[in-house]
This record gives sequence, C-alpha cells and structure tokens, in this order.
Amino acid sequence: MFDQGGNIISVAQREHRQIFPRPGWVEHDAAEIWEAVRAVLDDAVGGLDIAALGITNQRETTVVWDRLTGEPVSPAIVWQDTRTDGLIRSLANSEELFRERAGLPLTTYFSGPKLRWLLEETPGLRGRAERGEVLFGTVDSWLIWKLTGRHVTDVTNASRTLMMNIHTLAWDDDLLAVLDVPRAMLPEIRPSVEVYGHHRGIPVASALGDQQAALFGQTCFAPGETKSTYGSGSFLLMNTGHEPVTSKHGLLTTVGYQIGDAPATYALEGAIAVTGSLVQWLRDNLGLISSAAEIETLAKTVDDNGGCYFVPAFSGLFAPHWRSDARGVIAGLTAFVTKGHIARAVLEATAFQTREVVDAMDADAGLALTSLRVDGGMTADNLLMQTLADVLAVPVIRPVVAETTALGAAYAAGLATGYWPDLDSLRANWHRAAEWRPVAGGPSRERDYHYWKKAVARTLDWVEQ
Repeated sequence: MFDQGGNIISVAQREHRQIFPRPGWVEHDAAEIWEAVRAVLDDAVGGLDIAALGITNQRETTVVWDRLTGEPVSPAIVWQDTRTDGLIRSLANSEELFRERAGLPLTTYFSGPKLRWLLEETPGLRGRAERGEVLFGTVDSWLIWKLTGRHVTDVTNASRTLMMNIHTLAWDDDLLAVLDVPRAMLPEIRPSVEVYGHHRGIPVASALGDQQAALFGQTCFAPGETKSTYGSGSFLLMNTGHEPVTSKHGLLTTVGYQIGDAPATYALEGAIAVTGSLVQWLRDNLGLISSAAEIETLAKTVDDNGGCYFVPAFSGLFAPHWRSDARGVIAGLTAFVTKGHIARAVLEATAFQTREVVDAMDADAGLALTSLRVDGGMTADNLLMQTLADVLAVPVIRPVVAETTALGAAYAAGLATGYWPDLDSLRANWHRAAEWRPVAGGPSRERDYHYWKKAVARTLDWVEQ
C-alpha cells in the first residue's frame, strides 16, 4: 500500500510453492496464488480507504482455467520451465517471423509455446479450447478474472507470449497459426493503465509485467532512461520511446507500458539468468559464506579478482548471447587465488553481465547510457554497486523506495483513477537514497572486461545437442 507521496504505508506478503516435478520443469498452483493474493489483500488493506488496485506479475507464467468454474485445468507452467525445448527446435524455420512480428527470439522462455504444450499434452484440452470452454492467460489475466470477471491482459504481458504483434498490439494470426493456438481462448489485449473492473468496489486499474512495472516505478518515462532490477536474475530495461527498436544485438523488444489510449511506449530488455542466485550458490553449494550478506565482506579481503573470472552459465546464457549450450566456468585460476578472489569474481560477474547488455542497448538504440537506476535485493551490496558504476563508467542510483515493482503497479493504477494527475507528479515522488560514481581507471576496467569476454567464450558449445 502506498500513499500520495509514494511512501509505503502497509506491507503484506505470503510465499507460495515452487513445484519441480521433473528436471527442467517448474510449476505453480494458480489456485494457491489466488488464495495468497486474497490473504495479502485482506492483511494489507485493513480498514484503509483504497483508491485503486494495480497488479504486477511474473510475465511468462502460463495459466489455463475453466470458463464456467474458474478453476485451473492444469498446473501453471513457470517462465523458467524448459519442457518446450523440443517444440522450440521444431519451430526453428519460423525464427525470423517471431523476431519480426513479436520482437522476440524463439526460446522456451515465453508463454505461447508453453500453451501449445498444454494443448497437446492435456487430454481433451484442445477441443475445449476451440469451443471457448477454457481460457488462457498469464498471471495478470488470471488475477483480473478472479477479481473482476473480465478476461483481459495488458500489452506488456501480451508482448511476452510470442503471439502478439509488437507493431499492432494485437494477436497475430500468422504467429497463432505457427503455434497452433485457438484465438477463442485468448484474452482481450488492453492498455496497462486502465480501469478493468472493480473488486469489492475498488477499481482494478492497472496491470504491468514485473520488469515493466519496475521501469514505471523508477519513473523512466523518457527515451534512454534505464533501470536494472537485481534479484536471483537481473533485468535491464531501456525506454526507447513510441517506436519499437528491433534488436540486432541479442536483446528483446518489448512494450514498456501503455497509458489509456495514448501510443504505447516501448523498451529494449536484457535478461540475465544468474546474478543473485550465484551468491546463493556460493553459500548453499560451496559453503564459502554462511549468508548472502557475507559475500561483500569476503570480497573486501582482497583488492582485486587475482586474475579470476566467473561466468555463471548454469543453464545457458541469456542476453545478449541466447546460448542454451553454454555452461558455467571459473577461468584464470592460479595457486594465488583465494576464496576472497572468488567472492570478488562472483560480484564482478553481475557487473560484467550488465556491461554486456548495456553495450548491446547502446548499439541497438543509439541512446548512450548516462546513469543506471537500480533496485532489488542485491543493491544492498555497496561493493557490487560501486563495481557496477566502475564497469559501466556511469553513476548508479538507488531510490528511497526499493519496492519499485509494486510501486509501478500502484502508480499506474493511481494514474488511471486520477489519484495522481500526471507523470510529472510521479517523477516528483522519486528520490535517490544512494549514488555510486565511477572511480576506477579506464585501462584496468577495459582489461578486466576483455578477460571476462574471453571467459565467456570458454563457456560455449559445452552441451552437445
């Protein structure tokens, strides 16, 4: 819950299960998510007078439910699930069509292939889908349905399905034909900032995929403004204005947001699979630290990485490489290297992966990065943030309100209902809590980045397909 100044006034949270039925499979129980949402709404709202409610969600997670009963017909397939790998390979001849129409590479990441898998593997589901008896949606659609009874999605979530035309903001018949998905089960695509319906008299007035919500919460409303969220993985989004920029350097073209009937604002996105989860790996699998916070202390026991570079391609590389055959490496090891050097190399891995994505963004958009707004749990690590500023050679800025994903959904809902009058009023709410400026010299920065890229080359072609 946020007030008019963008300050947090109430927080409620509840975990739900992560289900791993087979290697590479990741599922959620959509009914459990709905029960958790109902509980946190009750906990957070209390007796407060609520102006509007907004939704932000994991974007590619795929839900199918019965139109009449409102019950899920299968487990939800989560964004990092890789069961569609064989299907993706079978569609390889359509790769350019998906890049041109959807703005996306053809990978297991997105929800369209997950839906196709469900239609093929669930007995009787395809016939029910063609008759309009079951409905598809990402988690935003599922929650809006449960809250208001409407079957809609917003442009940001629709842009992650491989089924929406990034130029027309509509479902694309050619993409649907390739994926063999019945149009009857798809939600209506709506703007991100709009009143979709009401729940207990409260307007449900926004939906944004989580990374787009963070872009909105960081008030990156002008072309070139960029945010990066550092969690278990990391996601950089750059506002590119009202025209989609087709990436030639391994990034995703996505919708940033759409306010009512105004033209959509687009973004380039770089998705990094492993950042915070690498620190967890160092803690849980190697036991070099006993808590995530200790990584900074351990890394500070040395002055540099000792010539050691860590590329955490645990399940392949995401942007800008998109190589599922890659696996992680630690390169440059000598007898001189200690656990302190490895800890520093772990933190530098996040900075170097960010640099790769930023370089790709600069090349694609022609908009040089002048500063980076950051959020997420890893931003509590001051050494990492300073390393990031040094590697990027731009200031790194963390806002006062770190819950930028929830804040973005709130801002969008408040904008739709007049709680905030305009974007300028949202900008006025943004305040910096900390800033790190680059201090390292250029030659050493470029030398380290050169060796990092050599280490990346060592990860490729490990898995023989």
